[in-house]
Amino acid sequence: MNYLDNIMKNKVPVITFDSLSSTSLVSHGFSTRKGGVSKGYFSTMNLGLTRGDNENDVKENFRIMAEVLEMPYEDMVLSHQTHTVNVRIVTSEDKGKGIIKPKDYNDVDGLITNVPGIPLVTFYADCVPLFFLDTKNKVIALSHSGWRGTVNKMGCVTVKTMEKEYGSRPEDIIACIGPSICQKCYEVSKDVADEFEKAFKSSEMFYRKENGKYQLDLWKANEMVLLEAGIDISHIENRRICTCCNSNHLFSHRASNGKRGNLGAFMMLKT
Repeated sequence: MNYLDNIMKNKVPVITFDSLSSTSLVSHGFSTRKGGVSKGYFSTMNLGLTRGDNENDVKENFRIMAEVLEMPYEDMVLSHQTHTVNVRIVTSEDKGKGIIKPKDYNDVDGLITNVPGIPLVTFYADCVPLFFLDTKNKVIALSHSGWRGTVNKMGCVTVKTMEKEYGSRPEDIIACIGPSICQKCYEVSKDVADEFEKAFKSSEMFYRKENGKYQLDLWKANEMVLLEAGIDISHIENRRICTCCNSNHLFSHRASNGKRGNLGAFMMLKT
């Protein structure tokens, strides 16, 4: 039985990374479709407050995840994702933004903090979740990297911001690639493939098909970005779980033609 099938036996399944868990510095996890109270095609663990689901149900799903992950619900800080490479430094003043009080920021696809006890939360349904932990300076980050974020090297932007703001060194950073769409499931047009070839000076992350379309490997591209950022290959963990292949367990925009909820990535420095 594979990893995903095994954890789906749990009442509230959570996908985790061994490299992060082994440090004992953080609480973290990535949700699945199971364990919440949402209904219909949002069933059941929808964490998207802007998808048209019942707000009370979504808030209850956050409470469930907070309890399972041992994080304070009222202190969660949520992203405002628009496929940018903008990252926000999160401070104590941001506690609760997006969950119990309004966000006063827009266009934020990455969150970074060195404050213990603040859960960072970002959202997905095929795009790539990136988890970062600076084990020396005790800094964490979560970044959303779809194809636009990947081609603009969101992973590099996040690491450089950690370096600038907190003195992080790439050699001290653990990076994890969360559940997202695999190459087999991700067909893109020529213009997208061309952007990747231009940005990476390489075509090794895609191949052309007879129909003129391309199959793009976002996992490979993000690994290349993380290596470019200076992170050692031994410090990069990829669960290699495809949201589209496993759309019975995970929300996938492609598999559902957009009728879906959101998965959540959660990370918090322990107090």
